[in-house]
Amino acid sequence: MHRPIFEQVCVIGLGLIGASFAQAIKDNGLSERLVAVDRHAPSITEAIEHGLLDAGSANLQDVISGSDLIIIAVPVQAVQAVFVDIKQAMDNGQLAADCILTDVCSTKVNIIDAAKAVFGSLPVGLVPAHPIAGAENSGYHARRASLFVNHSVIICELATTSNVAITKLRLLWESVGANVISMDAGHHDRILAHTSHLPHLLAFNLVEQLASHDDNLDMFRYAAGGFRDFTRIAASDPKMWHDIFFANQSAIVSALDEYGVYLQTMRQLIIGKDSTALMGLLGRAQAARRHFGHMLASTPYTDTSAMSASYNITPSNTVSGTIAIPGDKSISHRSIMLGSLATGVTHVTGFLEGEDALATLQAFRDMGVTIEGPDTGNLTIHGVGMNGLKPSKTPLYMGNSGTSMRLLSGILAAQSFDSVLTGDTSLNKRPMERVAAPLRTMGAVIQSTGHSGTAPLSITGRDTAGKPLQGTEYDMPVASAQVKSCLLLAGLWAEGTTTVTQPEISRDHTERMLSAFGYPVIVEGNRISVTGGGTLTGGDIAVPADISSAAFFMVAAAISQNSELTLTQVGINPTRTGVIDILKLMNADISLSNEAHVGGEPVADITIRSSNLVGIEIPEHLVPLAIDEFPVLFVAASCAKGRTVLTGAKELRVKESDRIAVMAEGLQTLGIDCTVTDDGLIIEGKGTATESGDINNNSQPVFGGGHIVSHHDHRIAMSFSVASLRASEQITIEGTETVNTSFPGFAELANQIGMSIQVDTDAE
Repeated sequence: MHRPIFEQVCVIGLGLIGASFAQAIKDNGLSERLVAVDRHAPSITEAIEHGLLDAGSANLQDVISGSDLIIIAVPVQAVQAVFVDIKQAMDNGQLAADCILTDVCSTKVNIIDAAKAVFGSLPVGLVPAHPIAGAENSGYHARRASLFVNHSVIICELATTSNVAITKLRLLWESVGANVISMDAGHHDRILAHTSHLPHLLAFNLVEQLASHDDNLDMFRYAAGGFRDFTRIAASDPKMWHDIFFANQSAIVSALDEYGVYLQTMRQLIIGKDSTALMGLLGRAQAARRHFGHMLASTPYTDTSAMSASYNITPSNTVSGTIAIPGDKSISHRSIMLGSLATGVTHVTGFLEGEDALATLQAFRDMGVTIEGPDTGNLTIHGVGMNGLKPSKTPLYMGNSGTSMRLLSGILAAQSFDSVLTGDTSLNKRPMERVAAPLRTMGAVIQSTGHSGTAPLSITGRDTAGKPLQGTEYDMPVASAQVKSCLLLAGLWAEGTTTVTQPEISRDHTERMLSAFGYPVIVEGNRISVTGGGTLTGGDIAVPADISSAAFFMVAAAISQNSELTLTQVGINPTRTGVIDILKLMNADISLSNEAHVGGEPVADITIRSSNLVGIEIPEHLVPLAIDEFPVLFVAASCAKGRTVLTGAKELRVKESDRIAVMAEGLQTLGIDCTVTDDGLIIEGKGTATESGDINNNSQPVFGGGHIVSHHDHRIAMSFSVASLRASEQITIEGTETVNTSFPGFAELANQIGMSIQVDTDAE
């Protein structure tokens, strides 16, 4: 129950919206008194009998005196007449001149015009509003106090309106559970014309079209669920929609005209049997529906602060079996990018259907590329060539994927059109000047945000910038595959040669895949060069299992008791096998078999057995080759005998979280002694390895139990899941939704080999 915001609220119109708003105000104690006006006498009588109203009448003058808020909930064409009655009440002294006036109509410009016509100048208390909520049934009896909970309410803040009126009305809507959005009235009407008014118009029209056929009975009898779902809204109040269609005439006609163009396009595609173009249109529509669903719902494509899922893990101490790890995320990203820019068709198998890779896929769909799938890891990409991308109509949304944003920056810096890259709250905090600055040396015009140089990134196209990118020689201060790849990709369009020199070897998937698509790449030690002006040719790409994902299970088997686990056909690219090298230095029992090459990438089955791990000083040359695997390697180090020291790993501080600080915090929570340094971590392992090789000691707990905050970093969450194998008590990990960015199905696969992870999606 809230404190009252108003002394007396008067609701004019007790239909679904008006009565629901009245009930919500009553139930939440937001007004001292509640009165209403409605021409339907039974509704007024019942509302008084139910205790909803203190008074009611068919005549506004009977009940309006003393109201400090009036809510107009009548058909839009009737609003002007209501304004006339309100003005009369003001002239008679029944209402104060600053009384707040608001409405719930779905058009706004005509409400403002009606107020001007009646009052001469807009009242200081006028706040046009529109709740985006409704139900199939209408009228007083359909009212629900919860109708507005978690629904948006658009408020049009006029220059003539007092701040007090805006503040109080915003507070009222928020108090009944709504999310308040401010919007210009004209923009509101244009948006609603497309998203609400046009769909209703089409539904009414389609039902009328079918009803006019001679065989209409069979049409309706055999109509499938899609017809019923689409035309459900045609059961809405005809009088209300009649008024809305006229009230928002200009915007609706414009939306209809635009819709007609799209219909004509689809008609021509069907007549011409243009399979690729039609598949592209249908695929983009399907993907856009899913994409915007992610953006608007509480999923990993949105602000992670709204997330609440967690893992509750019961300790277990043995894992075993043979499992397949999902496809490599790095290669999945690049297959979309290069396949889209190639000439011809590219078929991809093993594509990782995680949130990060799907963000890349959606971005290229937004730029006009036809992509079929994904369907159980299979994709068909109809390449548009090096100069075939089209400008996206909206900012390209990267979700939580730093790889998507940094690599795309290089591609987009060379395009003819302007573009904007944005991401979720977490991604928009990560540093982007590390790619923006070297791109500028090539002539790119790119603007990052804020003093720290973060996203959103605004990239000016070459048509505006005036000249193509120029090849450059760039000495990387820190080995980073993302920065290297960004510059090499930009170099595909640059005049001359682009050369990147890295201080240490970093993953080389971009170089390998460019070669697979027929683009010449020169590799001379740590110097990698491309010359602009070439072409890419589509082909078949087989994505191997991701070694970064496999690392969690490698460590799981190594630290647990009597375990033997085989991971099939994992990518063992030599720029990615640092995790294997480090674990072997720690005395892990790891063997490779069935080695082969798939799509230019080496693969093998990896078998890991229980091991007596020992602490080591991790060689700095291996750090770039295992940069993503260090969170779970920290878990291995905690289970090793002796001290493990990591240096040269500043890159870990600018991942999805500061992985050094966050892992140290979690390890300390579980009872591990560790020290954070400027560029690494020192871990005092609690293992008790024996010279005899007896691995029974792996049954002894190393970690306590506790509550871990993952900071919505997928690798942090999965690493502490692995720690449960050597824990004495239950571990709860908060913020695990982002695991789907890189490893969908992680918990299920972990449970399959013997772990015990319960996924709780209602933690808050």
